[in-house]
Amino acid sequence: MKIITIVGARPQIIKAAAISRAIAARNMVEEIIIHTGQHYDDNMSEIFFRELGIPLPNINLKVGSGSHGEQTAIMIEKIEKVLIEEKPNAIVVYGDTNSTLATAVAASKIHVPIVHVEAGLRSFNKKMPEEVNRIMCDHVSTLLFSPTNTGLSNLINEGFNLNSDGNATMDNPQIYHCGDVMYDNSIYFSALSDKQSNLINDLGIEENKFILSTVHRNDNTDNVENLQNIFQSFIEIGQMYQLPIILPLHPRTSKMMEKILPKELLIKIRESKYIRIIPPASFLDIISLEKNCKLVITDSGGVQKEAYFFKKPCIILRPQTEWVEIVETGSAVITDANKQKIIAAVADFFSNKKLNFPPVFGDGKAAEFIVDEITKQLK
Repeated sequence: MKIITIVGARPQIIKAAAISRAIAARNMVEEIIIHTGQHYDDNMSEIFFRELGIPLPNINLKVGSGSHGEQTAIMIEKIEKVLIEEKPNAIVVYGDTNSTLATAVAASKIHVPIVHVEAGLRSFNKKMPEEVNRIMCDHVSTLLFSPTNTGLSNLINEGFNLNSDGNATMDNPQIYHCGDVMYDNSIYFSALSDKQSNLINDLGIEENKFILSTVHRNDNTDNVENLQNIFQSFIEIGQMYQLPIILPLHPRTSKMMEKILPKELLIKIRESKYIRIIPPASFLDIISLEKNCKLVITDSGGVQKEAYFFKKPCIILRPQTEWVEIVETGSAVITDANKQKIIAAVADFFSNKKLNFPPVFGDGKAAEFIVDEITKQLK
């Protein structure tokens, strides 16, 4: 059996690693990994793959940057050519990037079964490109694997049949609640992080005595009011609790800070004893920060979940989240970029209230389940 895996961004490569491990353990499937190459990332070197034990992509399409339409069109053309040449039994895509959408269009047109990992997630905000990508991919997929019960319910509400009979096809798709492959990865990479990451010692910070924050979504970085509110809240929170806020700074955020923030605020950020801006961190370093921090403040979907995996409270700098379960448990709160709400949420989490982290993301064996279903349904 031959499977093609399509990845287009660093988080997808990490997700795909869980599936690759499950495939390797079974030794009955050939996997071809294709990187669409639309993102340049200094951390995408061979060291990144070797450090995490991830297979290097077999093919890099080198699409490069561009507008949504331009980038997606080029990817559709290049992916279609690979599919025609390789004739895979199935193609696996992850999440909601432009590479996921492009693959869905290319594969569905020539009837290659699509396996969508992280199916059914919805923010119910179609102004987000990711929301459009994930909806369109779901509706041409053959096997849809949702990490949560909420995602499964979303698919059922959109007309998918939980108990469909017969062979799985694009017209008769199968949907599953399988758990989250990133929970699989967090278990696996947590042990690796303990051995390989020295960032906590290098920064001179103590366990449970710092806040971790990441800010990168353009709704925040490109909006002067949002970016001001976030950094003003950081300044006040640092002074209030005398805790360092560790901020691995995304290049986009760094660029926009200099471009749109008032000079007075930039000076305050630089002079703050508590805001500690560091370069973008490796995946293992981020895990180390997540495991050892007291609180997470983020606009990243992945970091929200990882905070939950490591039983850390999380403040979400977005107006909504696809991971509604973590909010429903009370372990996370949505504040958007509202300064007062951010400060109030920190106070609430620091009030020693008891938090619960039920196993809503599965048992850490999602990838094994996914590979078993692929081989059973699409051989």
